[in-house]
Amino acid sequence: MEGRSAWGLQLLWLISAGCFAGKMKIVEEPNTFGINSHLLSQGSRLQARTGPSAAAGPAHLLRLAGKCFSYTESTYKYDFCPFHNVTQHEQTFRWNAYSGILGIWEEWEIHNNTFVAMWMREGDSCGNKNRQTKVILTCGNTSKLAQVSEPQTCVYSLTFKTPLVCHPHSMLVYPVLSEKLQKEWDEAEQAKYDELITEQGYNKRLRLVFEEAGFLKPTDPKPEEKKPSPTHQTVDQCRQESQKQQAEIEKLRSLLQRHNISYETGRDTPKAPESPEPTVLQDEHLRGDTGIMPDKL
Repeated sequence: MEGRSAWGLQLLWLISAGCFAGKMKIVEEPNTFGINSHLLSQGSRLQARTGPSAAAGPAHLLRLAGKCFSYTESTYKYDFCPFHNVTQHEQTFRWNAYSGILGIWEEWEIHNNTFVAMWMREGDSCGNKNRQTKVILTCGNTSKLAQVSEPQTCVYSLTFKTPLVCHPHSMLVYPVLSEKLQKEWDEAEQAKYDELITEQGYNKRLRLVFEEAGFLKPTDPKPEEKKPSPTHQTVDQCRQESQKQQAEIEKLRSLLQRHNISYETGRDTPKAPESPEPTVLQDEHLRGDTGIMPDKL
């Protein structure tokens, strides 16, 4: 009996010492933190491909900047940080549970003088494109995410309710513009009314107003083709290039002299003596005339 007790105590000691630790399964909790969470280790933080645009829009909505709102549906948790990003985290115990960025704040969607939605773009790769999210703001008693859907593959739609948009004029664009941009919009309206510009021209001028205000991402202009400036690696190459340029100058100078055309240089060189005017024969055509001789008197 004493032998069995001693063996039992020894067995418990071996287990507590970790001899059977290789057979024990360790289950890690799923990643439920957003892109900016300080609780994430540096190596597991989500990496954004670009930074967010500057916060812009109605002044009363700018107070949402720096805050985040969560919404859990089925096994997924969504974090919406206005004017920053949208992330998705799979709430399962799988070792490779998905966590990713669904979009980075980029610009507003504007229709009929109204801020319609916020666009979060340049999210994680999804095939041959990047994930993006459209956030629709609607009236609600409290600020919260209310619905998430995926109408197209890798294109998400979030409904964000907040009392900040309940006033009928809370999402108008014109009152938010500076006096200068309001004047530009007025001028575009007048030009459209007077039929001086087309509907397309009007929309183009209006977009420039919104871009300058920071509501829309500026359209990237086509990069101008820059001719490479001549560079000389060695003194010999520089000398050869100088000789080529001098030869070209002499060629042009000879051509001007052949046609009796005076030329000036940067130096104070004496002008060539003027040659006497050539005698014009009766049957000779003048340079530049039509070639038709008048009737002889």
